[in-house]
Amino acid sequence: MGMFVNPDNSAFQVALNSEIYVDKTGIIKYTNRVLNTLQGYICNSRPRRFGKSITANMLTAYYSRGCDSEAMFADLEISKNADFKKHLNQYDVIHLDIQWCLEPAGGAEQVVPYISERTIAELKEYYPDALSEETKSLPEALSQINTLTGKKFIVVIDEWDVLIRDEASNMKAQEDYINFLRGMFKGTEPTKYIQLAYLTGILPIKKEKTQSALNNFKDYSMLKAGSLASYVGFTEKEVHTLCERYGQDFEEVRRWYDGYQLGKYHVYNPNAVVNLMFDGDFQSYWSGTASYEAIVPLINMDFDGLKGAIIEMLSGDRVPVDVTSFQNDTNSFANKDDVITYLIHLGYLGYDQKLKTAFVPNEEIRQELIRATKRKKWNELVMFQQESEQLLNRTLTMDGDAVAKGIKKIHMDYASSIQYNNENSLSSVLSIAYLSAMQYYFKPIREMPAGNGFADFVFIPKPEYSSFYPALVVELKWNKDVTTALQQIKDKRYPESILNYTGDILLVGINYNKGTKEHQCLIEKYEKD
Repeated sequence: MGMFVNPDNSAFQVALNSEIYVDKTGIIKYTNRVLNTLQGYICNSRPRRFGKSITANMLTAYYSRGCDSEAMFADLEISKNADFKKHLNQYDVIHLDIQWCLEPAGGAEQVVPYISERTIAELKEYYPDALSEETKSLPEALSQINTLTGKKFIVVIDEWDVLIRDEASNMKAQEDYINFLRGMFKGTEPTKYIQLAYLTGILPIKKEKTQSALNNFKDYSMLKAGSLASYVGFTEKEVHTLCERYGQDFEEVRRWYDGYQLGKYHVYNPNAVVNLMFDGDFQSYWSGTASYEAIVPLINMDFDGLKGAIIEMLSGDRVPVDVTSFQNDTNSFANKDDVITYLIHLGYLGYDQKLKTAFVPNEEIRQELIRATKRKKWNELVMFQQESEQLLNRTLTMDGDAVAKGIKKIHMDYASSIQYNNENSLSSVLSIAYLSAMQYYFKPIREMPAGNGFADFVFIPKPEYSSFYPALVVELKWNKDVTTALQQIKDKRYPESILNYTGDILLVGINYNKGTKEHQCLIEKYEKD
């Protein structure tokens, strides 16, 4: 039993000791299935505080022959599997935490020599006849042990990408590290001594030019989690169970912390959910886990459409994104899609794989992004919020002319000239125009089934603001008359869909004239029967 080679199970025991532990041992069924196959090279990336280290510690506790973990897993999901005991504590495991290694190694450029030296020294205790004093390369050491004994290894690397993310300007450290990983896992020789390789971090495997540096690894990420989707975070079913146990309102929990769509699963940030259950406060638990410094410099990159896209997503809309060009590092951004893709991996944005769109996943992240941009002085957003606040106030005071002027300004400033005269553009403009409303209202419902049709936008106040803010039913028209928009709301009885809302309701009709580029707005208070 060593620090890196065949560790004990104490790290995973800490997780089991916790008051809240959600059983994710089902992932071991998958890793057991791919042992000693070409599919046994896995990179499972996810944002901070999504349980990466717990999973790495769990795999080590299950496979390492440096401990006896049968009692530990006896009541967990994996114990019901037919192969449970077949693989339990049967393998030589090498477990590396790259983040932890930085300090004892003495810096990024010394990480690879430090890992190699320490791991080889521990391997010599198990296989003294297989390794000589001249052996300095860890891949070579594993190959020599396999040649002499036939033994194969399970390698678990936690925070695999820390040198890629945090040492972006240190090309030597990155190159040495990538070459080390290649030596460990790429080519024919590693297939002889690798039983399973499991890497976890925030980023998928780094690409070089058009090829992956380790293209034999299967990536499971926030873009596409595949068969591991239910093990990335807490599922809706698991959160529902916790809400019942701790007496929390599931619908409110969903609004605050749901939003990551991975296949058929809605995935929640485990850190946020656990903190909510303990503290009982609906708030952002993100700021203690992620860096403000990482966000605004990305948003401030001079890529066409990036800032507008961020504002659009903050307002509750979705934007299309091409995730294929991102090089899985932090120094090769080429366009706005690369920045948005990185924000998806960081967990600040969600991704819809089918529609290929990005979005702010929930209330927690929306507040966190706003807070981050305020602290780091993203002045454009601060100014835009002030304009949006004025627009909301003008709407609430039913000043249609002022609302029309405000929407026109935002339309001109934030809609590209290509899309300016586009009906979809007008819909997006309205969405971002009411960004400030997100403080007081739920995310606007678009095309809401209502009465005898579909209302373009419906804004419902959050419960704590329902006594002070009216609901808004908004109808947009293109090259028609603003009175037509308002009349349609009445004729098709759109307000009837929200009559269970006991507060006031405002009817807002907006028209845009393509020829004159003028906007019109009429606002009326809905008189309930």
